[in-house]
Amino acid sequence: MIGNAVESYDMLAFGLFAPLFAAQFFPSSNPVTSMLGAFTAFGIGVLARPVGGILFGRYADRRGRRPALLLAIVLMTSGSVLIGVAPTYEHIGILAPLLLVVARIGQGISAGGEWPTAAAYLMEEAPEKRKCLYGSLFSASTGLGVLTASAIGAGLTAAIGREAMAAWGWRVPFLIGGVFGLVLMVLRNRLAETAVFRREVSGRARTGSLRQVLRSHRRPVLLSVVIVGGIATVSGIWSAVVPAKGQELAPDGTMYQVVMVAVGAMLVLNVPLGMLADRIGATRFLAGVTVVFAVAGSYGYLNIRGTFASLLLAYGSGVVYLVSVTSVLPKLLSEVFPPHVRVIGMGLPHAVTTAVLGGATPAVATFLGEKGADGAFVAVMVALVVLAVPAAVASRGHVARPPAPVVPEPALAVAK
Repeated sequence: MIGNAVESYDMLAFGLFAPLFAAQFFPSSNPVTSMLGAFTAFGIGVLARPVGGILFGRYADRRGRRPALLLAIVLMTSGSVLIGVAPTYEHIGILAPLLLVVARIGQGISAGGEWPTAAAYLMEEAPEKRKCLYGSLFSASTGLGVLTASAIGAGLTAAIGREAMAAWGWRVPFLIGGVFGLVLMVLRNRLAETAVFRREVSGRARTGSLRQVLRSHRRPVLLSVVIVGGIATVSGIWSAVVPAKGQELAPDGTMYQVVMVAVGAMLVLNVPLGMLADRIGATRFLAGVTVVFAVAGSYGYLNIRGTFASLLLAYGSGVVYLVSVTSVLPKLLSEVFPPHVRVIGMGLPHAVTTAVLGGATPAVATFLGEKGADGAFVAVMVALVVLAVPAAVASRGHVARPPAPVVPEPALAVAK
């Protein structure tokens, strides 16, 4: 869970501080062009997630969840440090944005493997009637990372001012992320492997097979893609575009305060929401949250202003949705894949969908916003969000069952 917090910290830091460093890596007379360059780098990193989903999925299903979790944080930490120390375009020219892209690719591969491995680990350890509660704790750790990034951003801005933040202060949060990663490496090295992996996967032939997932589990994979589609779209917008818009529209430090208030409130409500999802069922919970976001999220995004109240509605609606659905997502996806292909089965559709939709939407939303087509974009986003509900209902008919025990033949028959 701490690792998930560090991952979310590193991911949000890019969206929060992109308006400060975009022109240093993608210089242009038009600020929107510089932002498009930064969001393109963000998107390339997200496009690398399928590679992480496949590589880490195979590794976690063959060697164990623990070593995969350790390797994921090494990659994420390396990317964060590289962003923090990378020279700008002024100093090394075209190599500057290339270094940024390399760092984001490493982080994207890490994120593609981190989520399914950590989610599978938690679901294999969670009691049957508390899986959404465990998922809510996992989701809360995401909020903790977001809150930490925002608090550091707000504190630095107040301490050194916006000019210093734009000049060099934006590097500090990425370097702090590197320190967090080093501490986490020590902690993850002490993790125990899950009992499910030791009992049902370890020593088994053909574990973590991509071919087997695509041949024998095609329907669960497609349902997982639909379930994740809306989440990935909203995550891409609320991790990058909404914070960036807030930075541009509001006075210095206001967006950091909005993020801290919204995420802080959801940290308090996260566990009760997970308990509610366990009580009424993950699918019903998902349906209710979807309806609320379709109304509040659309209105908040289309009417975003530079005031604290407007930004809180816009950003908070997305936070409520993402926190709620990510509380039930590990349960929904982990149950449709058996343990020997669980991580790669969860990781492939999650990473591909996040890459295609989550990676492309920040740049697409920015471009369409310049063309005055925000309404059309929001309509597509809401449609993707709503489609997750029937997909979740359909996935209930594909819950993976543990393999039947092998019954030996009677001793007399064997003797014959």
